[in-house]
Amino acid sequence: MKSIFDPQTRNEVISRVDRLQPGSTPVWGKMTVTQMVRHCTRCEEYYLGNAPVKRSFLGRLIGGMAIKGLLKSDSTVLGKNAPTNPVFRVAEDLQDLDAEKEKWKSALSSYASYDQPVFYHWFFGNLTREQLGEFIYKHCDHHLRQFAC
Repeated sequence: MKSIFDPQTRNEVISRVDRLQPGSTPVWGKMTVTQMVRHCTRCEEYYLGNAPVKRSFLGRLIGGMAIKGLLKSDSTVLGKNAPTNPVFRVAEDLQDLDAEKEKWKSALSSYASYDQPVFYHWFFGNLTREQLGEFIYKHCDHHLRQFAC
């Protein structure tokens, strides 16, 4: 299974980020390409431990089952228009795609030195480093596919 902690996979994701263009339109969803990049950067900051988020009630009920289902194989993907925590939503009108891409790529590069064995996710609960790396890759892939990259 692909993981953001694998250097080759991380470089693949960064290369796909580089292919995003200002005129890119989403295959699904309401975010602009720049809003999507900001959303992903916010998520990376969270995964890197720089933005605390409270656990959701629904996550306490089904989070453990949900992550097992999502990580069961490489072919399992996040659903289109999947709900997200309001903390990660981006509504502001953003114009500087290149600046946003640089912030996202910098955050992605930080995974090269990520050393936490466990991460407490706002929806899924405790994740091993392996589970987190696989989930982060799937989240990035989800949004890059949203813009055909």
